[in-house]
Amino acid sequence: MKVAVLMGGTSSEREVSLRSGLRVAEALDPGKYEVCAVDACTGPVAIPDGEAVSVAPLAVGGPLARSKAAGLVSLMANGFWPDVVFIALHGKYGEDGTVQGLLELLQVPYTGSGVLASALAMNKAVSKKLLAAEGVRTPPFVLATDPGEALSRAPELPLPLVVKPNRQGSTIGLSIVRQPGEIEDAIALAFQHDTEVLLEQFVEGTEITASVIGNRELEVLPLVEIVPEGGFYDYHAKYTPGATQEIVPARIPEGRAREARELATRSHKALGCRGMSRVDMICTADAVWVLEVNTIPGMTETSLLPRAAAAAGISFPELVDRLVQLALEQ
Repeated sequence: MKVAVLMGGTSSEREVSLRSGLRVAEALDPGKYEVCAVDACTGPVAIPDGEAVSVAPLAVGGPLARSKAAGLVSLMANGFWPDVVFIALHGKYGEDGTVQGLLELLQVPYTGSGVLASALAMNKAVSKKLLAAEGVRTPPFVLATDPGEALSRAPELPLPLVVKPNRQGSTIGLSIVRQPGEIEDAIALAFQHDTEVLLEQFVEGTEITASVIGNRELEVLPLVEIVPEGGFYDYHAKYTPGATQEIVPARIPEGRAREARELATRSHKALGCRGMSRVDMICTADAVWVLEVNTIPGMTETSLLPRAAAAAGISFPELVDRLVQLALEQ
């Protein structure tokens, strides 16, 4: 069976995507699969044996950001027609339903959620509205389409607040604003990465994440508690080994843990996800708040879904094999 592992791309999460994709490609059983790692921009790439991959975010407007994402199409044109595509393509064009739509047209099975669920989850404002309509508690927010609007609407929310691009991942462009004088710079930073910016009420509590795998039958993996060394789970904390303490199971009361697991499945279903998702949450003394749903969780050595799977007794090769099989069920 031929598997194309799609990675790289043009988003600011390119390097993380390469790291995820190469790790997946290495883990797929060569006795079971013929694997080709393919950069969405440049085409097939060699699978390095244990070689480290840089995880610096791609500069805004860099040369790859202007290239054509034709790697998968050229791969197929040259004779490698995959039976399934493992999508490890983060950010724009990978997580937003774009590549999923291409694969639907080509009638090639792929891992993870479909076009609509991917697009919904990528748009934080839209997904938060849908989750709220399903009774899922999510922090209050306002959405702005220009810096002036963001600045004028910021007083609608109490400090501290979170300012972030509406359609971006890996906490790129995100700031926590605790003082009024910080808000203008935070808004400017977020608008460097998107034309829409979300201002969200900051919720103080224990940061946890729940990973969900499955199609019709869903399994919630053990909850992971996130304790970054600097107190903020930013890009550095996410992708630098040792920069964050990940505690499994999360140290929260069992009642809150049950609530978190239930909210994870409800959020997964509300957006129409399939295959896998990772639901990021904040647990307070009184409630669990859902922050966002990720349809293509990272697969690096520091990523949370593989960490949760390991705690459930699922090795990384077993995890990626299971995700391929879930893709073939569709």
